[in-house]
Amino acid sequence: MKITAALSIILTSVFTLSLMGAGCKGHGIAVDNRVPDEKIEGSPLYVKKVENIPEDFIFGMDASSVISEEDSGVKYYNYAGEEQDVFKTLAESGVNTIRLRVWNDPYDGQGRGFGGGNCDIEKAVQMGVRATKYGMGVLVDFHLSDFWADPGKQMVPRAWKDMDIETKTEAVYEYVKDSLLKMKEAGVNVRMAQIGNETNGALCGEKTWFNIQYLMQAGSRAVREIFPDALVALHFANPEKAGSYAEYAKKLAYYEVDYDVFASSYYPYWHGTLENLTEVLNDITDTYGKKVMVMETSYAYTAEDSDFTGNTVSDGGAFAKPYPFTVQGQANSVRDITQAAVGEMKDCVGVCYWEGTWISVGRESWEKNNELWEKYGSGWASRFAAVYDPDDAGKYYGGCAVENQAMFDPEGKPLESLRVFNLMRYGNEVGIVPDAIEDVSLFIDLNAEIELPSEVSAVMNDDSKSPVPVQWDITDDLIERMRTGGVNVYEIEGEANGLRCKCFVNMIEYNYLGNYSFETGELSPWRTVERGHADELYVEDKITDSLTGQWHMHFWSRAENSVDFSLEQDVSDLPSGAYKFTISIMGGDCGEMDIFAYALVDGVEVGRAPLGISGYGNWDTATVGGIEVKEGQIVTVGISVKCSGEGNGAWGKIDDAMLNSLN
Repeated sequence: MKITAALSIILTSVFTLSLMGAGCKGHGIAVDNRVPDEKIEGSPLYVKKVENIPEDFIFGMDASSVISEEDSGVKYYNYAGEEQDVFKTLAESGVNTIRLRVWNDPYDGQGRGFGGGNCDIEKAVQMGVRATKYGMGVLVDFHLSDFWADPGKQMVPRAWKDMDIETKTEAVYEYVKDSLLKMKEAGVNVRMAQIGNETNGALCGEKTWFNIQYLMQAGSRAVREIFPDALVALHFANPEKAGSYAEYAKKLAYYEVDYDVFASSYYPYWHGTLENLTEVLNDITDTYGKKVMVMETSYAYTAEDSDFTGNTVSDGGAFAKPYPFTVQGQANSVRDITQAAVGEMKDCVGVCYWEGTWISVGRESWEKNNELWEKYGSGWASRFAAVYDPDDAGKYYGGCAVENQAMFDPEGKPLESLRVFNLMRYGNEVGIVPDAIEDVSLFIDLNAEIELPSEVSAVMNDDSKSPVPVQWDITDDLIERMRTGGVNVYEIEGEANGLRCKCFVNMIEYNYLGNYSFETGELSPWRTVERGHADELYVEDKITDSLTGQWHMHFWSRAENSVDFSLEQDVSDLPSGAYKFTISIMGGDCGEMDIFAYALVDGVEVGRAPLGISGYGNWDTATVGGIEVKEGQIVTVGISVKCSGEGNGAWGKIDDAMLNSLN
């Protein structure tokens, strides 16, 4: 989704404005110098000062959908409740750079837009003019596609579909050049351009680095010609995937691609820890001397949906939730990322928030909203996108899905969290008060006593935590349903310190295995039997890659035929009877594979069941049943994994091993 480049050459607010004013003479843009050069007073938001923020540090905001939103009837307001140009409000809140995505041709043969803002170069120019007027620089995000480009999709524009690589390279150069010329002629203050969006080993239909690098070089050459002072960024995602960024940077260096900024998306829900992000980006700076940037980030301020379309992130999802879904939690996320960028990263030029202005076009009904999404492109996709992307947008078109991560409320009024861009420079340490109650997750055996905690953690506005007593909304009838309802998940609400809270209770079968989901963070009582020499084989803390909880067993290896191991556990003192063993796995890039679950009784195999790996998030579960055990016998259960590997190296995740009685 989100982040873009960093203008290490963006000047201080006043100097930038005077320079832009000079640069825009003759283009009809009257620069309105209203960027605040002092602290915004009176905010109730808690913000700890980020020390030593460079004056030219990019505080960016992707606002690519603004025109489609306004065409759909959305109005934006300032903090006083007065209708106001949203770009002016952004500038007054401390944002100094606007990121704008550009698609080649996001329309069908009848001129009907694909959605997602219908982001063509004409709209980008219009918004770029407005951003320039209010003293902000512009970061142009060339997807080099007709619609969304991300790690899962890098489709060639329809007009370039049958081109060979030489012809396509020239087309990229001419397209980027012509687009930037339109911006220059309009007086837009372009300070950075990125060639491709989240280009994880693919770009514009090309899937080999030999061809990808030609397209990147062509786009870079166009930027250098039209805006020689602008920075060139290349944008990637999934910093949590071991070794990926090092591999991308190595390829770029090998082909001598001309660029300034190695930019990364970083969404706290999915992309691992800030410590890992800092480590992988510092490695790029240390090894190749490149600037880095957090090109995209965002965080939810509420779990509620406001446009009758489910959101990408809401309560109860299988993702990390390091902050509460509150306005303060949203601000704390941005502040902590900025602290890492400024205080820990060696040459980070900025942080850009993704689509902070993309809100609901109405709250009356799905039907009325859908008319606007289809007509003006203000939903994530329209049905007309099927001519380009039939398998995704053509099937699942609809509303925004991210409006709960915006920095404006559904009525277009700015949230207090928007002021974090200004307040980080100065600090605003108001009194410490509770902001939310941390969610609780429990795993309770069907035969065990159901007992909820008497205390929960209150998350304070400074992101510290304090235990507080809780009163759960639970009845005897609900407890009985939980006891007799089999394997299931129950959401129980409560109140603590005047705030509502939730407990997610997972009722499970009795499991005779220890550390079945690796939630201790350690391997024991499991053991690995290495037959190969995998680069990585360890217990990993990453909720987005776990089937249950936060931890799982992780493996990855680059070399061919190096993944070959077993993971197993012994169980003794089982009651006589019949048992079943289940275990799950997912992963990718495995090539030829031989994977199976197995069970031994006193060292003799009594059953096995095949498993397969077919892609990220595609968990495959195997069950070995009918394991007959007599008193005193030792049962060994496990999984054997052997992969030849392909592409970026075989990798996978193992979770949820269960040994249950069949009696």
